Amino acid sequence: MKNLTYLLTATFIMCSVTVSAQGWKDLKKKAKKEAEKVKKSAPKGGFSNEEAAEGMKEALGKGVEKGVAQLNKKDGYFKDLEIKIPMPKEAKSVEEKLRKMGQGKKVDEAIESMNRAAEDAAEGAKDIFVVAIKAMTVKDAVSIIKGDKDAATKYLSKATRAELVKKFQPVIKASLDKVGATKHWKSVFGTYNKLPMVKKVNPDLEEYVTNKSLDGLFIQIAKEELNIRENPAARVTDLLKKVFG
Repeated sequence: MKNLTYLLTATFIMCSVTVSAQGWKDLKKKAKKEAEKVKKSAPKGGFSNEEAAEGMKEALGKGVEKGVAQLNKKDGYFKDLEIKIPMPKEAKSVEEKLRKMGQGKKVDEAIESMNRAAEDAAEGAKDIFVVAIKAMTVKDAVSIIKGDKDAATKYLSKATRAELVKKFQPVIKASLDKVGATKHWKSVFGTYNKLPMVKKVNPDLEEYVTNKSLDGLFIQIAKEELNIRENPAARVTDLLKKVFG
């Protein structure tokens, strides 16, 4: 009986050791898999996900600051052919007809005044961008780092566009009135709509300039993002050099 007890005890100990060894192997295997997952999800370049997030926020912040500064000055929109605000497409017939009638000066004044309003209002977009940048998650940042060369700008557009339109339109309205765009707009379309045999046209000035202004802002921010990604000289902090180097 005593021998049987010893035998059972020994068998139990051996089984426990076997199970423990197997459990240890399983734990090691699981830990290895998790480590591989983390490694795959982490951005390349020897920096952490948290550094990627801070680096991307810093890059976007600098891109917004430079982009807004570039547009928030005379000729920021008006002399940049890529973002200059023209007459609306639905008003092309108005522009052509008035120019043929020798009223080109009225049209030119209206176009210039819309661009001046956009330049005047650009500064008002900065605070909305800053809020969106601060709300960026680590996951967002890592995805952006791995994404296209304008991935950060696309993220910002998606995160802020609706809010910008809502908050930017009153700023645009004030700027339109301030620079005389509203007066020039009424002059152009008032003159055209008095002509005989024409279909009356009168697009929404505030909505049009708001949307075109924002289009220009995002184009400018995309340029700044590309510059930071591709131009080492544009990475002015240690963190930017580390993340984008």
